[in-house]
Amino acid sequence: MDHSACLLLYRRASELEVFLGHFGGPYWWNKDEGAWTIPKGLIEDDEAPFDAARREFEEETGIRPPSEKDAYVDLGTVKQSSRKRVAAWAMKADVDPEALESNRFEIEWPPDSGTTQEFLELDRAAYLPLDEAAEKIVEGQRPFLDRLREALSTEG
Repeated sequence: MDHSACLLLYRRASELEVFLGHFGGPYWWNKDEGAWTIPKGLIEDDEAPFDAARREFEEETGIRPPSEKDAYVDLGTVKQSSRKRVAAWAMKADVDPEALESNRFEIEWPPDSGTTQEFLELDRAAYLPLDEAAEKIVEGQRPFLDRLREALSTEG
């Protein structure tokens, strides 16, 4: 079973907002609901999950996340429908979504054409209000938004 890790950045503007990326590639061009994700990726064999979350955030966005581990909120782990287990941490940070420089992937496109094309893994990023994010994020990651809301509601 694959294990992944992710880093959920949040900020408080007029309301709580979270940093999400929109999936790139032709399957996602015309989709919005269920087409956004917390930047995440696989944990390597010799890697601590938290370190993987930070590395993957930077690889997928080109944005270096803050490094103060004590400031992170552990959001636990969820098992997605693909049976992949994903561990998440959250941190208050205000980065520029316009600075997104996503890595790329290759697929055969159009299907059965014999032509391979390269696409951005994330084609855009934004801070979204928590309720809007819950509508747009892939279903398997919604529990992390609920856990963040709960964790922040207990802050003094």
